[in-house]
Amino acid sequence: MDTYNITVLKHFILTRITDLPELEAPLFGLFLIVYMISVVGNLGLIILTKTDSRLKTPMYFFLRQLSFTDLGYSTAVGPKMLINFIMDQPTISYNWCAIQLTFFSVFITTEIFILSAMAYDRYVAICHPLLYTIIMSQRLCHVLVAIPYLYSIFISLLTITKIFISSFCGHNIIRHFYCDSLPLISLLCSDTHEIKLIILIFATFNLVSSLLVISISYILILVAILRMNSSEGRHKAFSTCGSHLTVIVIFYGTLFFMYAQPKYSHSFETGKMASMLYTLVIPMLNPMIYSLRNKEVKQAIHRKWKLCVNILLKL
Repeated sequence: MDTYNITVLKHFILTRITDLPELEAPLFGLFLIVYMISVVGNLGLIILTKTDSRLKTPMYFFLRQLSFTDLGYSTAVGPKMLINFIMDQPTISYNWCAIQLTFFSVFITTEIFILSAMAYDRYVAICHPLLYTIIMSQRLCHVLVAIPYLYSIFISLLTITKIFISSFCGHNIIRHFYCDSLPLISLLCSDTHEIKLIILIFATFNLVSSLLVISISYILILVAILRMNSSEGRHKAFSTCGSHLTVIVIFYGTLFFMYAQPKYSHSFETGKMASMLYTLVIPMLNPMIYSLRNKEVKQAIHRKWKLCVNILLKL
C-alpha cells in the first residue's frame, strides 16, 4: 500500500479560499493589490535601509531583515495562491508543495526571532544609550540574524523531511490554500505522533523563548522610561518603540488567535482568515507601519524622492 501511494501521489489539490464563484474575481483583485503593495513596500525598505547612509544603525539593519522575511514568506504563498484563483482546480505538485512549505517555515520562524532581536536592540538603545554602538556591534547584529536562519533551516528540514518520507493514504486534498504542515499530516497513513510532538515542541519553544525576550526587554524599557525626568525623553523613547510594538501585537495576536483557540471553537474558515492575515496582510502592513510612524524613514524616502526627481529633470 505504501509503495502504491508513493508512486501514484504526484500532486495535491488545495482548497479554495471561497466556494462562491462570484467572489473569486474580486478576491483575486484584492489579494493581487495586497501582494503587490507588500512587495513594493518591503523591497523599498530593503533598498532604502541598504543605500541611505543615515540608516546604517543596527535598528535599520534588523528592519531590513524583517522586510526580507516578510517578503520571503509572503512570496512563498502569494503567487501560487493568485494562480490558483484562475485555475479550474487549484493544485500543487508534490515537490513544489515541499518547497513551498520549506521556504514558508524558514522565513516565518526566522521572523519570530528577528522581532526578538529588534526588542533587544530597543532595550540597549534606551537603557544603555552610551554603550549602544559598542554592545550592538556589527558582529553581534549578524550573529543575531544568522543563528535564527540556521535554526529555522534545521527545524524546517527536520519536520518537512519527516512528513514527506512518510506514506500518504492516497488522499491528496489539503484543507488549506497553501501547503501547511498540519493539513499535510492529516493525510498521512503512518503514525504521526512523533511528527506532531516535534512540531509542538519546536513551536512552543519558538513562541515562549521569543516572547520571553520581548517581554523582559520591554519591562526593562518601561522601567527605564518611568525613571526619566524629561517628558521629551519619555516621548522620544516611546516613539522609538511604537512601530515595533505595533508589529508585535499584530503578528503574535494573529498567531495566538489561530493556534490558541480550543478545538471545539476552531473552524476551517476561521483558520483560513487568520492564515490570510499573517501570510499576506501583515507583510503589507509592516513596511507601512515603519514608514508612517518613523521620522527617519520618512526623511530618507523624501531624500530619495528628491534625488529621483532631480535626475529625471536633468534628463
